[in-house]
Amino acid sequence: MKNTAIDFLKKNLSNILFIGFIIFLFTPYGLPVRALLIKGVSMITTRLFSLETDVDKRVHLDSYQWELRDISGEKINFEEFENKVVVLNFWATWCPPCIAEMPGLQELNDLYKDKVSFLFVANDEKERVIQFMKDKRYSFPVYFQGSASPGPLQSNSLPTTYIIDQQGMIVVDKTGAADWNSSKVHRLLDNLLQ
Repeated sequence: MKNTAIDFLKKNLSNILFIGFIIFLFTPYGLPVRALLIKGVSMITTRLFSLETDVDKRVHLDSYQWELRDISGEKINFEEFENKVVVLNFWATWCPPCIAEMPGLQELNDLYKDKVSFLFVANDEKERVIQFMKDKRYSFPVYFQGSASPGPLQSNSLPTTYIIDQQGMIVVDKTGAADWNSSKVHRLLDNLLQ
């Protein structure tokens, strides 16, 4: 009996691994594992590479005209954040890189929420976002788009994070996950707040 089970495994190992890979890639069961792997990679790449856009390639945000709605449905105009340091993150509950970077963004929000304006713009259904926030115990401020964002803040990729200085310069334009609660980001925000 024992040899039969071992023989079966030997003959079908590649099929078993293939089915496991498909489950990992294309089902919700693999989402937490993918997010964990992405988080590890993003922590390494954040330490190795600069998040800041080169000074000569930075874009100025000429218009703050952008209607948002908070989680309770109240209208907010992005103009309220003009002349402030802003961390703006586009995300979704179904996005593994978004999920990977969320703990660090929550920690960064907790550290700087009294000095920096944080906007987490969800590209998802409101009910899913509310449940996600509750399940993960996140408290960062969530918004939904009421109109198209200003041109320099438009991206087709998730997650995308921008850091905007008080003069409206986009200092960071990062697509993909990053380790946002790092000493590198703390130094950057501290410098922008001076």
